[in-house]
Amino acid sequence: MKRNFTLMIALLTVAVTLYAGAQGKLIVERDLPYAETANPRQRVDIYSPEGAKNLPVVFWIHGGGWQGGDRTSIQLKPQAFVDKGFVFVSTGYRLLPEVEMGTIFRDIAKSIHWVHDHVAEHGGDPNRILVMGHSAGAQLAALVCTDERYLQAEGISLAIIKGCVPVDGDTYDVPAIIETVETRRRVHGQPKLKLGHREKFGNDPAKHLDYSAVTHVAAGKGIPPFLLLYVADHPDTSAQAERLGAVIKGAGIPAKLFAAKETNHNRLNENLGLPDDPPTKALFEFALEVSRK
Repeated sequence: MKRNFTLMIALLTVAVTLYAGAQGKLIVERDLPYAETANPRQRVDIYSPEGAKNLPVVFWIHGGGWQGGDRTSIQLKPQAFVDKGFVFVSTGYRLLPEVEMGTIFRDIAKSIHWVHDHVAEHGGDPNRILVMGHSAGAQLAALVCTDERYLQAEGISLAIIKGCVPVDGDTYDVPAIIETVETRRRVHGQPKLKLGHREKFGNDPAKHLDYSAVTHVAAGKGIPPFLLLYVADHPDTSAQAERLGAVIKGAGIPAKLFAAKETNHNRLNENLGLPDDPPTKALFEFALEVSRK
């Protein structure tokens, strides 16, 4: 099986592409499978500086409501991070309704495991990984960085994660967002959503708690420092960021919150990497600080 898997990697890996970017040369390797399946979503793309060696790694998780999105939706991030001396990895994962929510979490952990085992081949340091994600990807990032069971099931630990940056997520506390959204719609006489948070996360209150990053925050677990980026005037993502930030700080874990002004949910993500973008400045200050440790 191992021999066949190695052969599959060789056959599926797109040849290394080298091109000159405006800020520097970038090596791109796409469609690297992290699981012993042919599922095209269980793959990563890796972006490295030319001649990279032992650089910190950004592990990016796309959004899309756990039922859409793609690892290629990365906008300016690869070049921006490579220019700062990082290797940038963008991961895919299987989606609802093909799989249930818990399987998505396990896909993320499996992908991190693969990156830990192989990123040195692409110039990255396997023990200096910064986990980031937007929207649904923010929930996935926050959960895998607080609930150590997913990485432990893969034979690795939170010790390899040096920082976590969830970007404008609304599901760090799943019971709270379900109650908030359903109450708001009921008060305003709006119909129930056909595919809301309750439908996506299931109807089991115990799972709602278990799928919430706030449930798993505790001192002494090796949870990394957090930077929570969120839209200042978005009532749900700001409330969720403040909730998670308070829980993290209460456990004695470093946490910074950045409320982005004059932006929205999509633009906050799309603009990360722009030189004059305030959230980008906060992001790089945090990333460079934690990656030195």
